[in-house]
Amino acid sequence: MKILFIGDIMGSPGRKTAAALLPVLQSAMGPFDFILANCENAAAGRGITGKTAEELFSLGIDAMTSGNHIWDKNEGVALLAGDGRILRPANYPEGCPGQGWTILSSGKLRLGVMNLQGRVFMSPIDCPFRKADEILAGAADVPFFVDFHAEASSEKKALGHYLDGRAAAVIGTHTHVQTADEEVLPGGTAYITDAGMTGGHRSSIGMKFDGVLPRFLTGMPSKFEVSGDGLALNGVLLTLDDETGRAMEISRIFERLSR
Repeated sequence: MKILFIGDIMGSPGRKTAAALLPVLQSAMGPFDFILANCENAAAGRGITGKTAEELFSLGIDAMTSGNHIWDKNEGVALLAGDGRILRPANYPEGCPGQGWTILSSGKLRLGVMNLQGRVFMSPIDCPFRKADEILAGAADVPFFVDFHAEASSEKKALGHYLDGRAAAVIGTHTHVQTADEEVLPGGTAYITDAGMTGGHRSSIGMKFDGVLPRFLTGMPSKFEVSGDGLALNGVLLTLDDETGRAMEISRIFERLSR
């Protein structure tokens, strides 16, 4: 089973990059059994709308994970409640719209997709470790891809170890900077601390420097705008054993569209 995961898609530059480079990746690395992406920044850098969601699904993406910014567009909140292909972190409290996991099918292949959010340096929500236990216990016969949207590398590393042998992959998102620690853990779980960002890399994690620097220099509020410079697609390619669901290989992807 081959799975492509596209790291955090950042605004219209990220959508443009994904649209241009996905066919290139399919030609060079595909075909893929499942294509996944993180969409929490897809609409102008914060949240998602129906229009941006359909634009991304039209590229052949099967399901999209998210994170703490998924709530930033009012339209996106309603979208979560009606479209099971778009996930929000499963460890938000009961009563939040949407769902935190799903099971995809492609022919005889099945893949669970789970979205979790960290708590270190982030909002105090329910425990991602215990929520993962709960979900995996109810679907033990399906290999699970886990997008762990978290700030602290220590928390991501800990969850990777905790789920080793139980999840097919634990892939970190949120920091928008791709890490170089991809590996298949001893129990057969593919892991990377952060898959990176798709969009303008000549930026401060996707935002133009001329809006970000005044904030650092003065501490005063300033307007952030999504960068369209240095476009690149970040992500990972995963290969799972069709019989066992264990990871066989994980490879980083850093494909440039422009410099």
